[in-house]
Amino acid sequence: MKLSVGTDDVADLARWQASRRAQSADGLNRHVTRMWPKRGDEVLAGGSIYWVIKGLILCRQRIVGLEEQRGGDGILRCALVLDPELHRTASVPRRPFQGWRYLAPADAPPDLPPGREQEEPLPPGLSKALEEMGLL
Repeated sequence: MKLSVGTDDVADLARWQASRRAQSADGLNRHVTRMWPKRGDEVLAGGSIYWVIKGLILCRQRIVGLEEQRGGDGILRCALVLDPELHRTASVPRRPFQGWRYLAPADAPPDLPPGREQEEPLPPGLSKALEEMGLL
């Protein structure tokens, strides 16, 4: 999981990534992190980054590669290479956190079924109440 700070919705994230993608030679986005994933093999075996937007997990993006990237300060970092397609998921509330977190497959929200990708997410309070009742 990763917070998408300053993003209003999934469409906003897609627009931002599309503008950044135009700047890369291979057309793929990279999300740079300080640390190399300790579970890199698992991440590359079908893992995704789940984007938290305004307190809700709303979408995921497959991680297709890990690359070393040296920053302007000379420090070696890890670039998560992301598939351009954003997959809308069921909205799940998440409290703020720093960095990024592993999400157990059993805790990952399901992708929205075809035809529901454009639905507005439920308000966080309603989503939480439905989840507590076992309805989500």
